Amino acid sequence: MNHPLRCLCGTIQGRVDAEHSASRAVCYCRDCQAFARFLGRQDEILNGQGGTEIIATLPRFVHFAEGKDNLACMSLGEKGLLRWYAACCRTPIGNTPRDRKISYVGLVSTCLAGAGTSLEESFGPLKIALNTNSARGKVESTSAAAFFGILKIVKNVSGARLSGRYKDNPFFNPVAGRPIKEPRSLTPAEREALDDIA
Repeated sequence: MNHPLRCLCGTIQGRVDAEHSASRAVCYCRDCQAFARFLGRQDEILNGQGGTEIIATLPRFVHFAEGKDNLACMSLGEKGLLRWYAACCRTPIGNTPRDRKISYVGLVSTCLAGAGTSLEESFGPLKIALNTNSARGKVESTSAAAFFGILKIVKNVSGARLSGRYKDNPFFNPVAGRPIKEPRSLTPAEREALDDIA
């Protein structure tokens, strides 16, 4: 099953091979909250407790049909995850490691919503809550579900590494292996300022 992917203004459009997703989770970490604030879309991205819904999958299952040139890339620090978003309307797209050999992308559900197909129908029920200590309010821990979800991600990443399929990644140049857009890393002061925003 394919699930549509699009930015909020519709400039970037594509699809995700939904049957290959590893897990569906909500992450409450301070970094995901800071990314939402950086984009200025925290009210659309974060739930009431400050969580961001993420669909974990392999990059090769993400396909851009239009507007790929409008992707932008940032990082909350010089060694942090690469956080991809639409430069046109600042819709979050997903998070990838800096090393393409670690074949993973956490798609932010904002770019998957409003497609006429529910996230539950495409990706299954939401069972995992991560980094609940950073939540704004009480959120139940899901340790067992998180363990099995991470196990599946590790299995998928390892398989892609061994097979060489990690090179099939729309966020990285297939020859040079570098991100298709130069990441902008925030300074420590810029990162700290995002934590101070209410």
